[in-house]
Amino acid sequence: MEEKKILRGELLKNTFSTFLSFTILVLIFNVVIYKRVETMLYEDIDEELKSITDEENSFEINPRTIYVIRDMEGHILNQNSLGRLYDDYFDLVEFDSKNLNTIYTLKVNNQYNYRGLTTLGYNVKTNEKVYLQVLTNVDGEILTLQNLKTRLFGTSLIIMTSSILIGYFLARKTLKSVIINYKKQTEFVQNAAHELRTPLTIIQAKQQLLLQEPESKIIEKSEDINLTINETRRLGRLVKELMLLATADSNDLKLSKEPVNIDKLIKEVTVPYVEYANLQKKTLTMELNSNKIVNLDASKISQLIVILLDNAIKYTAEGEEVKISTYTGKDGKCNIIVSDTGIGIGEEQKKHIFERFYRADKARSRETGGTGLRTSDCTNYS
Repeated sequence: MEEKKILRGELLKNTFSTFLSFTILVLIFNVVIYKRVETMLYEDIDEELKSITDEENSFEINPRTIYVIRDMEGHILNQNSLGRLYDDYFDLVEFDSKNLNTIYTLKVNNQYNYRGLTTLGYNVKTNEKVYLQVLTNVDGEILTLQNLKTRLFGTSLIIMTSSILIGYFLARKTLKSVIINYKKQTEFVQNAAHELRTPLTIIQAKQQLLLQEPESKIIEKSEDINLTINETRRLGRLVKELMLLATADSNDLKLSKEPVNIDKLIKEVTVPYVEYANLQKKTLTMELNSNKIVNLDASKISQLIVILLDNAIKYTAEGEEVKISTYTGKDGKCNIIVSDTGIGIGEEQKKHIFERFYRADKARSRETGGTGLRTSDCTNYS
């Protein structure tokens, strides 16, 4: 129950993180688009305002641009030219004589929007100083920006809603592998605990029996001592495998490669197992036909061969054979094959043999001491 609660919390957290990231990106994108469109819309208008001169034919009224001439006190001088515009509302247009040669925006009668520029000039008829206030209507541009803002807002809602679904999907996909690995590691810890508990229990029991008979001779207790030694070795192998796994997971596993005769190396590793197999009434043979110098890490290859041989012998019945062979293929690669006549691995289970902590048969593995750290019966290297 606690596990589900933690996973649900991680799912929500990852989903929210994705949603927040999408939201920030969308907001930045919208602001950039809006500002860029706004600049483009006003760019030509501002350039036109800046290019206005005080020539007489410049003061013609047109539907978009309005010219207001004011005296030095700010009173409008061209009322006749403005006509109804002046009568209706233009006498109320804001004017600041200090705001010269700077483009500004103003709203007339709370209804119409203008971009303006005020300059100081001369009346060619009276040769007196006057203010020229040039105003360009930008209602169309503002309407365009409002429509753009509405569309961006609507698009943002769709994207942000989609980001929740995308975030949830990605979070589930990410957590799926985490859940699988978590379950495998939990299973592994349980199995490893069982593997450790069994030999420790046996060792403790045998040592307690020895303490109960301190006067006994070693030969009389040789069977108990031998069993204790075997269980100690079993513990040592398990600890070694766990340490190797931890080293690999921490990325501290480094390869020290050097030229090695592969057949010679495999023979050195395999010879001790020949006697080990014979003691179990099994046969271990070698067919080493590669005789090739290979650039490899001898220690790591030795560990691999030991794991393969140990598995092969472990799951091969009495009277049957295990064989290790090498040969050089047409592509120049050296092939190492460990084969046996044992129980093998089912076709359905073969696709899982390289998965961490996987065991083909849990009951069988428990009987033989498997932990899921050993994964393959056959491989090749070059």
